[in-house]
Amino acid sequence: MTTVAPVYLDNAATTRLDPEVLDAMLPLMTEQFGNPSSIHSHGRQVRTAIEKARKSVASLLNTSPAEIFFTSGGTEADNTAIRSSLETFGITHAITSPVEHHAVLHTLEHLQKQGLVRLSLVNVDDRGHVDLEHLEKLLRSFPRSFVSLMHGNNEIGNLLDLDQVGRLCRQYDAIFHSDTVQTMGHFRHDLQSLPVDFIVGAGHKFHGPKGVGFLYVNAERAKIHPFIYGGAQERNMRGGTENVYGIVGLAKALEIAYRDMDAHRQHITALKQRMIEQLAEKMPDVRFNGDSAAIGSSLYTVLNVSLPASDMSDMLLFNLDIAKISASGGSACSSGSSIGSHVLAALPGLDSERGYVRFSFGKYNTAAEIDYTVDTLVGLYRKEARLV
Repeated sequence: MTTVAPVYLDNAATTRLDPEVLDAMLPLMTEQFGNPSSIHSHGRQVRTAIEKARKSVASLLNTSPAEIFFTSGGTEADNTAIRSSLETFGITHAITSPVEHHAVLHTLEHLQKQGLVRLSLVNVDDRGHVDLEHLEKLLRSFPRSFVSLMHGNNEIGNLLDLDQVGRLCRQYDAIFHSDTVQTMGHFRHDLQSLPVDFIVGAGHKFHGPKGVGFLYVNAERAKIHPFIYGGAQERNMRGGTENVYGIVGLAKALEIAYRDMDAHRQHITALKQRMIEQLAEKMPDVRFNGDSAAIGSSLYTVLNVSLPASDMSDMLLFNLDIAKISASGGSACSSGSSIGSHVLAALPGLDSERGYVRFSFGKYNTAAEIDYTVDTLVGLYRKEARLV
């Protein structure tokens, strides 16, 4: 077995910064240091950089710059859409699913505990698909709801038909927010034709910097109050001095992602297919969760693997780490938590004795890394069998 370690297969958690992005950020970190709210030349120069970045993001998403607002990341963008919508529109009922990211699920659960909203969870099937018939039933029972359903699931790779759900929400006068953090930069979003009110992005998911994201707000349907007060930044929509070099880096990363998307998708899909085929051949009892193994109809960056039950299952990620392979047992945004995946727990019939690992791929991964990872997994289980 050729050693290529260390191997990074946790790109759904975060991605390596693209060198082109760093080059775009460096001037804003050194000589262009003015406060963008200042009216003098140093401030105006930086303000120009922010607005150029906003126009770039808007152009890629086929929308108006006036509908793009920069935030500290996807979590803040999700919270802004949720909390500000409920407050602005006086909405008292929200719909989400049990497989959403905690940025959405925990926020809505907290608001329900405060008595600010009644929360309904739409059913999901044994593969994690949203039950659209149940969604329509909820929308019919609770007109003018707030609906939050993610585009691409960060753990099991399922994709939601945004157009179909968006049209259903419009039919029942619901506000539709979608967490698009995992698909932004990996799929094209045409916001002129897509019936959504809010979508979000986070720079570090597509080889941009951490600590910066954006919220798209459909100006025709969803003018909302700010979530963070304290200044007139972001056209009075988000107080606080802007993360200028982060914003510039995000825009550059999204530009690169769109420029090279087809090539990267082909490369990453081939890596995912390679891992699926090798695992199926070398570990006959392997299973794949959700739609993650459905090439062509899933989030191509994610593969959620269910490995045979063994005494090693609880130590699987630790053993991979010892072999210098970085992967995840689920969402890494709650790193350090020993609690199992709420997404997998929502899928009926999963065997808790099996080992579960999420491999997520990026443009810098190689076929040799996939081969090494599969061989390492097979070796670990063979060793376990000999010990038993």
